[in-house]
Amino acid sequence: MIPLAKPILGKREKQLINEVIDSGIIASGKYVEKFEQMFAKVSKAKFSVVCSNGTTALNTALLACGIKPGDKVITTPFTFIATSNSILYCGAKPIFADIDPKTYDIDPKSVEKILKKEKNVKAVICVHLYGLPCDMGELLKLKKKYKFVLIEDACQAHLAKYKNKTVGTIGDAGCFSFYATKNMTTGEGGAVLTNNSKINDLSRKIINHGRMAHYGHDMLGYNFRLTNVCAAIGIAQCEQIEKWTKQRIANAKKLSEGLKDVSFIETPFVPKGYTHVYHQYTVRVKDGLRDKLMKYLKDNGIGCGIHYPEVLHRQPLYKNLGYKNNLCPVAEQAAKEVLSLPVHPSLTAKDINTIIKTIKGFKK
Repeated sequence: MIPLAKPILGKREKQLINEVIDSGIIASGKYVEKFEQMFAKVSKAKFSVVCSNGTTALNTALLACGIKPGDKVITTPFTFIATSNSILYCGAKPIFADIDPKTYDIDPKSVEKILKKEKNVKAVICVHLYGLPCDMGELLKLKKKYKFVLIEDACQAHLAKYKNKTVGTIGDAGCFSFYATKNMTTGEGGAVLTNNSKINDLSRKIINHGRMAHYGHDMLGYNFRLTNVCAAIGIAQCEQIEKWTKQRIANAKKLSEGLKDVSFIETPFVPKGYTHVYHQYTVRVKDGLRDKLMKYLKDNGIGCGIHYPEVLHRQPLYKNLGYKNNLCPVAEQAAKEVLSLPVHPSLTAKDINTIIKTIKGFKK
């Protein structure tokens, strides 16, 4: 079986975990501080605040950027539900914009239509889906024109770049996940990156009970802290992430080359000047063949998956909140056709050839 995802954990992770255990300080401490410094450096950000997961990173970033109950926040419906749920956690209202049919990222034109119509929009959360950066140039133009906070959900996009700028450092804040299947992992974990010292300071307080001193609290905070045990894994992963990213890109290039002549497959589109880091290698399967192809691949020992089979506004939670179908037709169509294939750094040349050969052997 060729797995869809495969975390890479080795001797270095074990060495650092043992160091933490031997130190006796397994909660937050110097390993967390070192991980923050390393992740900020590799991402080319001034500040990094690591936390318990990508969802708490999003929640923290929104709060640190001043999002309050009653505010409206625009985001994409074609992503994992944590993105929009983090808006609900703040008492704010998600407004869903449609996506670009080629990149699957939020469409700035759809965002502007909403901005022209809706009042009290305080923020936009763009999602660098599958590891491909959003059109940050157009979003920054809209930010300047309409005066909103821009938060990057980069939970799938470690080291991705928009025109030589690392994602997560372009907007007001960037949020990352270190879940087990991400491009780098701490098991669970997350981070808020920012170049704004105020957002950094507030984020640091929010994740730690609103502390200004050990037993001094001047705001409502939460326990979103990361442990030294998780951070130890993160340090080892930071040492490898650049190498792993290059391998993902190389694997994706081979897949795209091998599948370019398959009539029912549309391989990932990457605009000029963008660096896609392929958290997922996601193809569009045309002619209504997606589900049949997925079953065929699994029957032939190739892991694959759908990211995501349903748009957020059609989830039961959001239907119960009053969201209607057909809000974002481009996203709704994509949800019927996308399929993710293995692209992780552990793939061998033989694995990639097997994936290509198996897909070419699929009979419509």
